[in-house]
Amino acid sequence: MAIKGPKARIKLSSLNPADLDRICAQIKDIAVKTGVEISGPIPLPTKRLVVPSRKAPDGEGSNTWDHWEMRVHKRLIDIAADERTLRQIMRIQVPRDVNIEIVLES
Repeated sequence: MAIKGPKARIKLSSLNPADLDRICAQIKDIAVKTGVEISGPIPLPTKRLVVPSRKAPDGEGSNTWDHWEMRVHKRLIDIAADERTLRQIMRIQVPRDVNIEIVLES
């Protein structure tokens, strides 16, 4: 659904997908209660950061490796730029590991 008029684009990223989905649900509830148009949450591709490291620190022994991985999950939400709605979104208690970015577009 295309949003007419000015909109706010909310970009969310986190290492924990459960926290991310909970914040998205809260934003969606606010949009439904205030009656503004919303598009999303759209899941963006998960970024995987993989670090292979040798198990033996001195290089002796067999070639065994540990693989450490960090996954960054992202969501995108477009919402009509209503002042009352955006104020309520700004009051949401966001966990420490969730990054939120709000950009106003015309």
